[in-house]
Amino acid sequence: MIRVALVDDHPVVRAGVRALVEAQDDLSVVGEASDAQSAEQLVAALHPDVVLMDLNLGPGVGGAEVAARLRALPEPPYVLVLTTYDTEADIASAMDAGASGYLLKDAPPEDLFRAIRGTARGETVLAPSIAARLVRRTGPTLTERELEILGLLAAGNSNREMAKQLFVSEATVKSHLTHIYSKLKVDSRAAAVARGIEQRMIRPVS
Repeated sequence: MIRVALVDDHPVVRAGVRALVEAQDDLSVVGEASDAQSAEQLVAALHPDVVLMDLNLGPGVGGAEVAARLRALPEPPYVLVLTTYDTEADIASAMDAGASGYLLKDAPPEDLFRAIRGTARGETVLAPSIAARLVRRTGPTLTERELEILGLLAAGNSNREMAKQLFVSEATVKSHLTHIYSKLKVDSRAAAVARGIEQRMIRPVS
């Protein structure tokens, strides 16, 4: 029996996923959490095999950081992301945090079940649409740090603010921006953000 924990800030989503998962003979939901703190407490107490979690957990700590914390536990579970976000920045941050899989919420139930089983076996599981898009990608490729800076740029941060958040110098931020502009073939902050959103590197700022 594969023991699954659900981490999502929407009760209706958790209820729906629980109903689907528990209808499978080899899968069992052992607990639910709606935020970072309760997720860590749940996993530490119940030791699930797989944590199925969203990246958006409301205000506060994001899903990627929660994934990193869970993977750092003495008996870490495998983490399978189930989200609506499919930008390169989201995928990179989740996988870098230790997630074993990345699935979108519009996936058919059978894909979800296969992903949970594959994750429990230690496999890397990507949504078919994400895997296909990554394989097909022919445009510019930004490093993880460049994607991070592009996201901070989209949120309206100044060079000084980005340097402070990333614990680097302003000169380092400027150097990264130069590389970003060159790769995206743009010459302004606004154009870089627009190109990043257009090419699904970062999310639009709501």
